[in-house]
Amino acid sequence: MSDRVTLIADAAVHVVATKGMRGLTHRAVDAAAGLPQGSTSAYFRTRKALVEGLVRRLADLDALDVTALAGLTDLDALAEGMARVLDTWMTTARDRTLARYACLLEATHHPELRGILAHGARARVMAREMLERAGVPDAEAQGRAMVAFLDGLLFDRLVGAGALGAPAPGSPESVAELAAAVRAALRGVFGT
Repeated sequence: MSDRVTLIADAAVHVVATKGMRGLTHRAVDAAAGLPQGSTSAYFRTRKALVEGLVRRLADLDALDVTALAGLTDLDALAEGMARVLDTWMTTARDRTLARYACLLEATHHPELRGILAHGARARVMAREMLERAGVPDAEAQGRAMVAFLDGLLFDRLVGAGALGAPAPGSPESVAELAAAVRAALRGVFGT
């Protein structure tokens, strides 16, 4: 991805996180990126292309966050690592998480955007590979279930009812609570 495309995609993420999908326009992205009007449309001709570009950027950034977990096979280390990633997605990467949810919801209403859901396949592949390395039987099904659990946990803590009573994101208590939940789920996956 070129520097200009990355700048535009990051600005689009910020626009969606702060203004929602209705706020995502080429003009709004130009302004958020500090670029002259027309810059975004030079790289992303249509709104669909812009959405696909920002979703691709989200998937790439999320994959970088999760890559650090790839070598972990110990249940406790894996739970702690996953908890830290989830907590990051609620703090410093909060815009990315909010934008991801907004894009997914948008795809449910607009069939022409359904292709963006394919970017979620990467997380499932990574989960399957991680569980295979750890010797978990039926790693494919377990990986899908694990990703669904983590998505649900993140959603609940960020925008759901779980946000009402959970420790503040970014705190040691938040990471500890997330690690306990992930550890319990992993025990089920590992059969321990």
